[in-house]
Amino acid sequence: MSAGSPSADLRRRAAEAIRLVQMKPEDARAVAGEALTEARRVRDGGAESMAERALGLAAKERNDLDGAAAHLRAAVRVAARAGEEVCAAEARMSLSLVLAHCGRMADALREADRAAEVLKGPQLARLQMQRSLVLQQLGRFDEALAGYRRALPVLRRAGDRLWEARVLGNRGVLHTYRRAFAAAEADLRRAEGLFEDLGLDLGVGLVRHNLGYLFAVKGDVPAALEWYERAEERYSDAGVTRAELLLDRGELYLSVRLVADARRTAEQAIGELAGQRMAMRLAEARLMLSQAALLQGDLATAKAAAAMARRTFARHGRRGWDALAQHAALRAAWADEGRSPATLRAALRTADALARTGWTVPALDARILAARVALALGRVDLASGELSRAGRARNRGPVELRSRAWHAKALLHVARGQRRQALAALRCGMDVLDEHRAALGATELRAHLSAHGAELADAGLRLALEAGDPAGVLEWAERWRAGALRSAPVRPPADPVLAADLAELRRVVGERDKAALAGGDTAVLLQRQARLEDAVRRRSQRASGEGAPGGAPALSVEAMGQVLGGKALVEMVEVDARLHAVVLTGDGMTLCELGPAREVAGELEAMQFALRRLARNYGSEQSLGVAARAVGFAAERLDRLLLEPIADRLEDRPLVLSPTGPLHATPWSLLPSCLGRAVTVTPSATLWQPAAPGPAAGGDDVVLVAGPDLPHGAREVARLARTYRGATRLAGHRANVDAVLGALDGAALAHVAAHGRFRADNPLFSCLLMADGPLTVYDLERLRRAPRTLILSACESGLSRVQAGDELMGLAAALLGLGTRTLVASVVAVPDEQTTGLMLDVHRRLRAGDTPAEALCRAQARTIGSGDPGAIAAAAGFICFGRA
Repeated sequence: MSAGSPSADLRRRAAEAIRLVQMKPEDARAVAGEALTEARRVRDGGAESMAERALGLAAKERNDLDGAAAHLRAAVRVAARAGEEVCAAEARMSLSLVLAHCGRMADALREADRAAEVLKGPQLARLQMQRSLVLQQLGRFDEALAGYRRALPVLRRAGDRLWEARVLGNRGVLHTYRRAFAAAEADLRRAEGLFEDLGLDLGVGLVRHNLGYLFAVKGDVPAALEWYERAEERYSDAGVTRAELLLDRGELYLSVRLVADARRTAEQAIGELAGQRMAMRLAEARLMLSQAALLQGDLATAKAAAAMARRTFARHGRRGWDALAQHAALRAAWADEGRSPATLRAALRTADALARTGWTVPALDARILAARVALALGRVDLASGELSRAGRARNRGPVELRSRAWHAKALLHVARGQRRQALAALRCGMDVLDEHRAALGATELRAHLSAHGAELADAGLRLALEAGDPAGVLEWAERWRAGALRSAPVRPPADPVLAADLAELRRVVGERDKAALAGGDTAVLLQRQARLEDAVRRRSQRASGEGAPGGAPALSVEAMGQVLGGKALVEMVEVDARLHAVVLTGDGMTLCELGPAREVAGELEAMQFALRRLARNYGSEQSLGVAARAVGFAAERLDRLLLEPIADRLEDRPLVLSPTGPLHATPWSLLPSCLGRAVTVTPSATLWQPAAPGPAAGGDDVVLVAGPDLPHGAREVARLARTYRGATRLAGHRANVDAVLGALDGAALAHVAAHGRFRADNPLFSCLLMADGPLTVYDLERLRRAPRTLILSACESGLSRVQAGDELMGLAAALLGLGTRTLVASVVAVPDEQTTGLMLDVHRRLRAGDTPAEALCRAQARTIGSGDPGAIAAAAGFICFGRA
């Protein structure tokens, strides 16, 4: 065949289609389809085989594995019939990869071995690379690494940069599995450069995806998220989607306890993979669903998904992945059946299976779990042996594994009666979490990380309670509590994309609200809002916390007792469904048991329900009277359960309260023991810093803001403007998000009267409504200096979602974390008209020299004493949060 013959030109077109697969799979399909038609017309078997191969490879990139296998088998048949041995062998090589993706590993190796009988030189090196990838997926890492090492120099000598990039990319993933991170990053960076030089978007996307996986395994969450986003951009440019990217991002969400996101991602991956005959990837998605469901307490789903994954892995000979699925089933059994001999046997068996197949980190975790079961069964010697084998996990590996290892070590000390050593081990485990939190910049990631410390803190609290040690209880409550807020605040870098997304979100929310008021269809706008919120969340999660200062210093009980002066600190904790309180005053410290947590939660819920009725002024005068009496009854019950047991220690002192769980939303001013008493609520005693009130704010350093559609708020701000001459006043169209943020930045005193919305589903989108739309937590994080004192005359602006570790997420929590010293905000809906009177009274007392807590409590006592149900609702919900 001459170089210029029609057949030679046809084969060049088919080869071009194969090349295009790595750039534009859809373009490759078009070119290959034309070449296939022409090849059949002129009966050129070699060109026809190459075109079929291109179509098969393009189908693989679309996750159509059945179609890919059909085209590649046709390519083998056509080439064999035409006597084109090399074309047939190359088709077998591609078919081997597709079969591996289908989970048919033995068939994949068989096709690779048949191709090896024909191919030589660079073509054989390509096959060695492909075969090594199959071995890598089987968990036969040493054999795979040897194959890559044989192929790479041959490809380099031949100047085959494309296949060199593929070898380096695959070997980089293998090095990641083996935790050889420096070698992995070197290979992947080199592969990325080669793909970039070749102009192959899909190859660049795949390598960046693998760089994201590398940083995820290393525990660098912001870097991993950054690489995943960059990979997704290149996949999009190439016109393909990657279920593998969903799976890896889901694994990262699991590592930082964004469990709902992980489950949603797993379910999305299952939906995409279910009809595509990608058995292994589908099983991996089910394994992830099992892990997420377990963390949510959905044991039925966790067990079922793990069992389905196990069946698939076992059927296809994936011993390593089968062991991982065993591990998921083991953790579900631990959560469900607990400390049984059967669970112990399963843990030991799973640990050995994981170790044999190279899954070092899960194997160590299984040994730790086995040790904990053995300790619970009284088999201390067995536990000691397993912990010795897992000992290195305390100092290396993922943060969750290291914290678990320290916990298990502490339990061993407890079993031996070594309380001091147990506490030291627990502190080491918490240090691991604190170090990891410092590397995270995103508020959301920092808050969710505390879930890892639940068992450590619970163990420390139990030891302190058993010893009757109030200082120990306070120490362990503070080690776990509000760690995200106690860390140094990290402002996201100036990001025009994030700013644009937030502006677009405000526009869409405004259009949605207008459409809803007009009775129009809001479905499209709601979808657009959800997409924008997801984009904002994902972009903010990529902020790094490295290099940030250390945040609040560790709590010193002695120093706190000295600076409390005449105040009393009350820190509440829950252990085994019972509430306990540590009370610290200048006279000393005591520990006291309070009421049962369930009964307290029930009374609080009843009070909040009745307050909502009063705030909305809903019902007849008689029914509102009933609601007011219900509020009073619940307040008295809560007082007996929470404060009467410690009344002799509190005397008439002003209170600094650090609640737990749902108590963060308690309207404290309604409790008889708090009426007329200055109360400051803080997420953590460590965050509370007594500060002299200083001179009353004048005018130049005061900001007054009135949001839209709130007539009473506008009048409220207008009257305050007459009090604070020279204050910055923003109302009407001037009260837009950018203007309000600019005014709040560094203000000594700010007052915002606006509609507030608390988003329980996504608390960082809780907001104050401004003229151009919602001002969210993500907007507030752009402040360089948070206002020193801020009063939010807005419904539910003080509410927060409470995560594990009493991590708070919402407007109030964000402002305290950013540095606002004192925040007055409401934890319930409040009636606008009566709220104005309360707010004016608070400011009058501030101008007279009261602290914010004193001003609020005195204004509340006067308003509540009026007996007016609406006034009671207005006054009750406001709380003084912060440090003074």
